[in-house]
Amino acid sequence: MTLSPATLSGDAPRRALALAAATLLCSLGLPFTTAAAEDDSQCTYPDEPYEGRPWSLQRVQLDRLWAQSTGKGVRVAVIDTGVDVKNPQLTRAVDVKSGINLIPKDAKDANGNKLKRGKEDGTTDTVGHGTRVSGIIAARPAKGTGFVGLAPDAVIIPIQQNDADGHGTAATLATAIRHAIAKKADVINISQDTADAVEPAPALREAVEAALAEEIVVVASAGNDGMDGSDKKTYPASYEGVLAVAASDRNNERAAFSQAGEFVGVAAPGVDMVSTVPLGGHCADNGTSFSAPYVAGLAALVKAKHPDWTQRQIVAQIEQTAERSVARRDRLVGWGVVDPVRALTDDEKPVEKPVAREAALRAEAPTPAAVHLGETPEQRTARLATYVVVSGGVLVAAIAGAAVALRDHRRRRNAPAAR
Repeated sequence: MTLSPATLSGDAPRRALALAAATLLCSLGLPFTTAAAEDDSQCTYPDEPYEGRPWSLQRVQLDRLWAQSTGKGVRVAVIDTGVDVKNPQLTRAVDVKSGINLIPKDAKDANGNKLKRGKEDGTTDTVGHGTRVSGIIAARPAKGTGFVGLAPDAVIIPIQQNDADGHGTAATLATAIRHAIAKKADVINISQDTADAVEPAPALREAVEAALAEEIVVVASAGNDGMDGSDKKTYPASYEGVLAVAASDRNNERAAFSQAGEFVGVAAPGVDMVSTVPLGGHCADNGTSFSAPYVAGLAALVKAKHPDWTQRQIVAQIEQTAERSVARRDRLVGWGVVDPVRALTDDEKPVEKPVAREAALRAEAPTPAAVHLGETPEQRTARLATYVVVSGGVLVAAIAGAAVALRDHRRRRNAPAAR
């Protein structure tokens, strides 16, 4: 099994998913690759700022959304390739003291050269993947750009667990999850997935279960191996309790690369996703890697508004309020494409699990009208009433005419004769 990037750079697909990282045998005896081992030739660090409002944010009424919640006080652990706080939109968004670097201290690149170790607090990101993921969640507003995180007051816990040389393993991912628990994360985002349908050893599942037991919302990308249309479980997305996120396009349909499966919970924008890059600026990329943080940001908004809700209730709320084309859950987009405003406004009471809605209900057939070959009682009554009215009118006219004729006759009889 391999742990692969849940990203597809460029249009869908603008360029093939490139895995630049070498695989290695981890302590669990399974080969893994990096969470973001991709060709980032379209991005430079720093990059030019994106001046407009990305389409993924245009689809949301942000003022209405943020009137309900901005994610203030919610802590989101980003288990990825690190988070570069040199990008001004992330400088104040990251809790540096809670961060950690889990890349082995003796790590070497594919050529056997010892890697230059990044900062111990997880704020080194040479790949740029974790920085983009974090921006989608909690980038602060800034002049000169319409890009901003969905939860602009949430706090990021940077956990550098993987790199371009594939040093992330199931064991380090489990360690990263437990670190997030220790640092009081409310939400965990994992934009990594297994490329083969082989379940890791129990350590990873046990770490996920520990996070869920602490009422932490765990969000994971579904993966980018969906081009062939086949269903395939990926991990940790397919673990029970994890909110697995597929990618949707501008038409609210599944992006062609997005992995399908019965484990998919919801979908979120994952095509041409603009976000922050190391050192400053923005670039766009595709993949379920960027759909997952969109949902993690939404989870932070719901958590901030409803701090007493359980992680299951938060997940159910996101699923229940998603925009769907069918009433039920389906294998392509789960319960539908997330609707942030609806999730924050259609929330009078928590739900424990989503239910089918907005279906074409089976209505009762209308009662057919009775067919009368002859005159109906109503028609007969109307006819008789008409006869009475007409006859009365004729009688009145006859009486009036007779009276006039009698009057004229009397006048002629009594008149004097002409001389």
